Amino acid sequence: MEGLVIKSTGSWLEVKCEGIDEPVQCRIRGNFRLKGSRTTNPVAVGDHVTINMNDDGTATITSIAERKNYIIRKASNLSKESQILASNLDLAVLVISLREPFTNTTFIDRFLATAEAYDIPAVIAINKIDLMQSDEDKEFVEAFRTLYESIGYHVVTMSATSDENARGELLEILKGKVSLISGNSGVGKTTIINLLLPELSLKVGDVSASHHTGMHTTTFSEMFPLPEGGYVIDTPGVKGFGTIDFDEGTASNYFREIFAESKNCRFNNCTHTIEPGCAVLKAVKEHRISESRYASYLSVLEDIGEGKYRKPY
Repeated sequence: MEGLVIKSTGSWLEVKCEGIDEPVQCRIRGNFRLKGSRTTNPVAVGDHVTINMNDDGTATITSIAERKNYIIRKASNLSKESQILASNLDLAVLVISLREPFTNTTFIDRFLATAEAYDIPAVIAINKIDLMQSDEDKEFVEAFRTLYESIGYHVVTMSATSDENARGELLEILKGKVSLISGNSGVGKTTIINLLLPELSLKVGDVSASHHTGMHTTTFSEMFPLPEGGYVIDTPGVKGFGTIDFDEGTASNYFREIFAESKNCRFNNCTHTIEPGCAVLKAVKEHRISESRYASYLSVLEDIGEGKYRKPY
């Protein structure tokens, strides 16, 4: 029997199968869990799987269909290499906030680079703009939006708790797609899911008053159907986003503006760090590539090169 993984709690997975009203509670076959796996979760929400039913009404997942893509990050669990957030995606929505908590650009750029690497269109949703009311705050939001729109990303500004137009705008973006909702803890991912699907009434967490960072509320990934078609996937908040399976020869390909400028570099194998005639370094100095984006690119190289890369100026 074949089905779609719609929820993962770690020990159990829920699989939606055609012709069965309720999701089937599944576990992974023992040897399947270890076979060639470099991830903490060899089966992820969004996977199409084959299951064998057990006598007690549960089932065992025996195989996964080939994935068209996935979003993956370096796992915090040191015993494994990576964690798949979700698979078979049409869209990745990165929810950020510029206050309570502040989402740093390195996190944003690492997420976007991973989406680029796996050919997943990405949208940035700047939430909590109701907290950005001063003229200085509004200029900061606009500068943030302009930076990412100039690279080619769709940016939405919203307040999930007070913006009457936010639901319609998001539903139009998500319509007919399988979409991942991701971001730091506390940026409002679950609030956005509740805005889209108010009947769910998912539990929403608070932001730490002492550290101004989000506290985890969602503890597992789950997929929900949207009223006009498609699915949205809610995921646990993450503090950092470690890139994986990048190498120094291709990392720049996943930063759109760096890739565009790199075509003018003197050397084909330029790492855009110290080489003479580097068009990327020139573009950074001339402010045609933002310093924050370039710093994020260097941070990816740092992961690959174990500290051998440094800011060249």
